[in-house]
Amino acid sequence: MSDPNTHPPAHDQHLHNDEELHATTGNTKYWVVFVALCVLTMCSFLTYFEWWDTAIPPHVSMAFMMAVSCGKALLVMLFFMHLLWEANWKWVLTVPAGMMAIFLACMLIPDIGMRTEKYSQSRWLHAPVPHVHVDDAAALDHAPAAH
Repeated sequence: MSDPNTHPPAHDQHLHNDEELHATTGNTKYWVVFVALCVLTMCSFLTYFEWWDTAIPPHVSMAFMMAVSCGKALLVMLFFMHLLWEANWKWVLTVPAGMMAIFLACMLIPDIGMRTEKYSQSRWLHAPVPHVHVDDAAALDHAPAAH
């Protein structure tokens, strides 16, 4: 039989702390994250109004929307994908990949933004003409549309 003086094998301390954390905090943290996501969604919804376009410059609006999107993605990753409670090795994988993604995006922005500056005459002749909607063309002409 078993000896009453022996103790069962101890659980991993990290696992034990995670179980205590999940047991003590309950669902409150998820409701707080849900409310934060709702507030951030409201912030992105406000950018669609005409008063936003007239009051805020486009570059500031784009930076604001990117910050809101990154904040929402960060909340989802940390809480709903449980990365907040993962071991520290996750940073070894995510930080270099994130730095590479930012680096590649920053290196490609000038190429995409300035691609037409070095077009030859033949390239300009064969480049597609931007598509203009009928409503936009009528607004540009300031003339009533023919019925």
